[in-house]
Amino acid sequence: MIDALELAAQVRAGAVSARELTEAAIGRIEATNPGLNFLVTDCFEQALATEPSDGPFSGVPMLVKDLNETAGVRTTFSSRAFSDYVPTTDAAVVRRMKDAGFVVLGKSNTPEFGSTCVTESALNGACRNPWNTDRTPGGSSGGAGAAVAAGALPLAHGSDGGGSIRIPASCCGLFGIKPSRGRVSPAPFVSGSLELSQSGPLSVTVRDAAAFLDVIAGYEPGDAHWAPPPPRPFLDEVGADPGRLRIAFTAEPPIPYPVDDAVVAVARDAAEALAALGHEVVEQTPPWVDAGLLDTFAKLWQVGPAMYPVADQELLEPLNRTLAATAHDTSSVVFAQSVTSLQRFARRIVAFWNDVDIVLTPGLAKLPVPIGWVFEPEDPWEQFDRGGEFTPFTPIVNVTGQPAAMVPFGIVDGLPVGVQLIGRPADEATLFRLAAQIEQAHPWAQHLPAS
Repeated sequence: MIDALELAAQVRAGAVSARELTEAAIGRIEATNPGLNFLVTDCFEQALATEPSDGPFSGVPMLVKDLNETAGVRTTFSSRAFSDYVPTTDAAVVRRMKDAGFVVLGKSNTPEFGSTCVTESALNGACRNPWNTDRTPGGSSGGAGAAVAAGALPLAHGSDGGGSIRIPASCCGLFGIKPSRGRVSPAPFVSGSLELSQSGPLSVTVRDAAAFLDVIAGYEPGDAHWAPPPPRPFLDEVGADPGRLRIAFTAEPPIPYPVDDAVVAVARDAAEALAALGHEVVEQTPPWVDAGLLDTFAKLWQVGPAMYPVADQELLEPLNRTLAATAHDTSSVVFAQSVTSLQRFARRIVAFWNDVDIVLTPGLAKLPVPIGWVFEPEDPWEQFDRGGEFTPFTPIVNVTGQPAAMVPFGIVDGLPVGVQLIGRPADEATLFRLAAQIEQAHPWAQHLPAS
């Protein structure tokens, strides 16, 4: 597939029109979505009538995750409580995408309120992985990941509050990056006291992801956190020499759950490949292993569903109903203690990067899990714990606020396996340089189902 930047260049050169790109993308969606269920609300007529802005992505089709409000386009949060909700304004990140020239085709599938690590909901159904439709595309941005891996689009919008860009990137064989805390504004809302969630890209190429982050990043009036602007565009980092980096490799997750041997083997292969590229690779684990981490994290996570204005709690799925009820029963003192505990924990962890540039880990603890696996137990807290079993490496980076990228690096039993690169705070630049170096040495695009 031609990447998004090249498509926009063709539009500017007059080789193709924005409408022709939109029509072609609609055709691919209509051919692939029935079997995958990545698109839950379309706005095709609106898209065909759109005269795109003259930006770096002018005329490029885009899906917006169904957790972000879109003016005039149904936004359900994958909840029966919002099945008919049509916002009147765009979220700031959607406005920035439109200003960059993207043409919004519709909303991508997500779990209810994005609360779990697989894209399955009572309202919108299960999204399926193009590599194997019995498996999840992973994460709450699974709709975005499935759309890109299936070849419907070259990149799509996602958001990541506990790994939900990186998880589908690993499950779908894509590149994804969770930006630094405050890099992308959550306006007009806030993302909690630690601002766990950040919007970002799922893409086939590193350069598309870098350019996407360039256009959505930036301060909005009233933001509680904002990352310092980069010295130059992230796109300029793609292809730049990363130099000889000191990289710590660990297969020991912060949430101490077992990690599949085959997944660890892929990460070790990546460590060896980075050493072969000239980097110094040492085996060392940040001070992050904590058996109580998931329980403390839950004190923040449970607030999310409780914040949605839902009059009839019976409309919520059992997991979110339980999370919301527990949040209401948790005292403000306990919540504040949990926030403070995680902040202290984060400070200790981030200090590890005083001595290294990057930490390399497996992306996930398992291969993409079967559809329905998370919800097999009836107890909602057991469902929550299954999320931890699947994704023990990702949530800690949302707590520390560091940038982290997922890079495709292996295929096991016909399923893709990614590795996670965690950078210093506000240092997406090094991640883009290193990821682009890996992409050149170990290309992944030709392995995608749509290739």
